[in-house]
Amino acid sequence: MRLRPALVLVAAALVVSACSADAVRDVAAPEPDPAELASNIEADATDVSVDTLVEVSATLGELDDVTVASRKGKYTVEGEIEDGVWKATQRLEPGVTYVMSASGTHDDTEGTLEQRFTTQDLGLDQQTYPAVSPLEGETVGVGMPIIVTFDLPVQDKALYEENMHVRTDADIEGSWNWFSDNVAHFRPKEYWPAGTDVTVDLEVNSLPAGNGIYGQEDQSVPFTVGSEVISTVDTRSHTMTVKSDGKVLRTIPVSTGKPGKDSRNGTKVIMEKYDAVDMDAASTGVSEDDADYYNLSDVKWAMRVTNSGEFIHAAPWSVGSQGNSNVSAGCVGMTTSDAAWLYQNSKRGDVVEFVGSPRGLEDQNGWTDWNVDWDTWKQGSALDGQGDDEDGTTEG
Repeated sequence: MRLRPALVLVAAALVVSACSADAVRDVAAPEPDPAELASNIEADATDVSVDTLVEVSATLGELDDVTVASRKGKYTVEGEIEDGVWKATQRLEPGVTYVMSASGTHDDTEGTLEQRFTTQDLGLDQQTYPAVSPLEGETVGVGMPIIVTFDLPVQDKALYEENMHVRTDADIEGSWNWFSDNVAHFRPKEYWPAGTDVTVDLEVNSLPAGNGIYGQEDQSVPFTVGSEVISTVDTRSHTMTVKSDGKVLRTIPVSTGKPGKDSRNGTKVIMEKYDAVDMDAASTGVSEDDADYYNLSDVKWAMRVTNSGEFIHAAPWSVGSQGNSNVSAGCVGMTTSDAAWLYQNSKRGDVVEFVGSPRGLEDQNGWTDWNVDWDTWKQGSALDGQGDDEDGTTEG
């Protein structure tokens, strides 16, 4: 009977052994939760508006990477992570199925988000295309306006103007002016400085224009302002004085519009250049039965300065009147050699100032932007105001 206490002690020792540190290590630790990600677009959504800016965020953990692209990779949506949220910097293309892939981490455990969505389909009658002048890489004159022509009307002009930027390498003040729902011009307060590099950035792709219409395409158009060529046509002295960078290059005897067909006074800009062109008065509304009707073929070295048909061109038929009288139907005529020289030394956007005529220049009869005073011009902007930032970039 004295052996019982010993047996109890052994049992106690066994109990202590079962609660040792080695046994505690065998208990499994809880698994950390993976990152949880969410998007502002539902999975498998259809008819998603093209102006949607995709966002992806981490509801648990941190966001690491996001890609949004069409299934075959033709379209990729650029974006950037800011304050833990990936935000698209581009809108979407119509009628496209996109694949969104995102990844994030929480306590070193990765989580992913994979989903698809399809955007609304749009026809060409629902998309407005912006055509830009000058052309990409063109060298233009100091009076060249930037002209954006939309093939379908823009109702939300303020939204569009906020996304129509003009960048320059000089400190220039400028403003947009909407001529209509389809046409907007941009010009500086003064003529462009010679040698200025300019880029027009239109970030209007899939931007709502109003009435169910969206922008069809972004545009980025760089161009250069060349030398300052400013000419003066004096209808009284029958001369055209051509200056380049302030220096007189040539004074040319000319004949301008005869009484009743006077060339219009005002500041004009060379709009088009033709080494040869046919001129038919019927295109300006003159009947073939009219005494002033003309139909001239192969007119050399012609440069347009108004919509209504005023050109500067070679006029060998009026050499006897050039320098002493006005006999044309409104154009500026000169010898073929002078016209060839002028053509070779001119570019679109060069300024031609007409003085001495009793006839005024109608608004928007050509690129008449410089006949509008600056304060009035700015009132044509859809925004309250605009200016240039600290690095000299002018933005409309």
